Amino acid sequence: MKRSLSALVVLASLVLTASVVAQDQPDAPPPPPPPPANEADVASIGAITAAVYECISGEKGEPRQWTRFRSLFYPGAQLIPTGKRPDGSVGAGIMDVETYIARVDGWFLENGFFEKEIHRVEERYGSIAHHFSTYESYKSASDAEPFARGINSFQLLHDGDRWWILNIFWEAETPQVPIPDKYGG
Repeated sequence: MKRSLSALVVLASLVLTASVVAQDQPDAPPPPPPPPANEADVASIGAITAAVYECISGEKGEPRQWTRFRSLFYPGAQLIPTGKRPDGSVGAGIMDVETYIARVDGWFLENGFFEKEIHRVEERYGSIAHHFSTYESYKSASDAEPFARGINSFQLLHDGDRWWILNIFWEAETPQVPIPDKYGG
């Protein structure tokens, strides 16, 4: 038991050291700082979540609020969709904020897209927070039924002044993986 615990501590310190060293590499430019945020958008977990949904939502042909969206994310933050690949295995696509915007902007404009939170489970410890935000997706604000549902897993940091999104990791609901009742299913 002591040997396992010692090995775990050594492994954890090596991973932490490697990540700190990697961040200090001169050949890797730091991510650009985000634009200034609206104080109301970053004042609470609920506010920053609502701001994300507002930024990405809009009717067909309606430009999205990408500058506001960028202001919500900590430098280097990631957006991570997950799901089944064609071969049946599960995978994840890891994107920075700019890659996400580049991938979805055209589709949002051509199709319309609205996402709204229908349930939330939050956990906080010190300056970190996690919350599952169960969502429904619509192509128009007037749609009666969502075309998709799922869970966004937000990881957040409070730096003493404001909330920042570090990651949004999500999975869409499928018949094989329905949303459980405890998450608003």
